[in-house]
Amino acid sequence: MFAEHRSDDWDRYRMDFHDPHRVLEPLDEEIAVSGAALDALHRAGILARTDYDMPRLLAHRQAVAELFDMPWTAISPRMQRVLYAINAIARPANMIAAGVFCGNTFISNAGAAVGPGACYAARNLIGVEIDASEAARAEKNVRAIDPTGVARVLAADAIDVAADFDEQIDLLYLDANGSGGRGKGIYLDILQAAYDRLAPGALVLAHNSVNGGENVQPYLDFVRDEGNFRASVNVIIDPEGLEVSAR
Repeated sequence: MFAEHRSDDWDRYRMDFHDPHRVLEPLDEEIAVSGAALDALHRAGILARTDYDMPRLLAHRQAVAELFDMPWTAISPRMQRVLYAINAIARPANMIAAGVFCGNTFISNAGAAVGPGACYAARNLIGVEIDASEAARAEKNVRAIDPTGVARVLAADAIDVAADFDEQIDLLYLDANGSGGRGKGIYLDILQAAYDRLAPGALVLAHNSVNGGENVQPYLDFVRDEGNFRASVNVIIDPEGLEVSAR
């Protein structure tokens, strides 16, 4: 089953990538738009419910704003909320996030289990960044929020990490860019490396489902095929988009 959810203003909702903490809309509106997206995921059978701890999300957001060295990010406040909520609801024991840059995209997922936003306990929260200098920055950022080491960042190729992971994967987050013009086409390679390790009911989240370019289409075709995933919803609440798929 494939569905699409669009907010009425997805194409007008704009953030400054270099000023990611700027308030873009009243909090009630952000909650309503994000809540409608969660409702769509619930109707598709991807999420079991839609409620999550909103004060913990705000505590997570404040910590990131105060502690992270973040040169820029494309994760909008709406998207941050949706990513946090999905993880808070699904509660993945093992999560891998591919292409985490400075760590904000990773902690938007992992922050539901570590730091001031934690609402459950996880076993392995692994962020992967192929650029060693950015991986080091991301690891330093994450350590400022999670001193336990449950959430950690590896300087590695996400395809290798996914292929070599020796437990089931409960949630896979994709935000990497392949070299040589591959771009978001790398999503399918990472997913295929992880596919046999995806737990029953596992979620796969792919950022840039709207603006990822033509290279992302084979990935979208794969996750929207009911022979591969039981449901997939393209959540469009900002110009980036997020494809959410469930085994």
